[in-house]
Amino acid sequence: MYFEILGSITQIETFAVGTGIREVARLRKIYGKGRWRKRKGIAKVRLSDGSVHEAEIHWYEATRIGRKEYKIKRLL
Repeated sequence: MYFEILGSITQIETFAVGTGIREVARLRKIYGKGRWRKRKGIAKVRLSDGSVHEAEIHWYEATRIGRKEYKIKRLL
């Protein structure tokens, strides 16, 4: 599903680091080595149909690489 993040992400938490992430080997292969973290937060998003919702967003993040692969886990 396509979506656009509107504004900033709040209530950011890290819930997995390094080998605690199942897909860390794939992330390193695609984006490179780094201290990978799986994080979550709350943000307003615009869905592909144009509707705006508040949602819980998950993504992967690493130092010097940045945030990658955003996904919506649930609409609030």
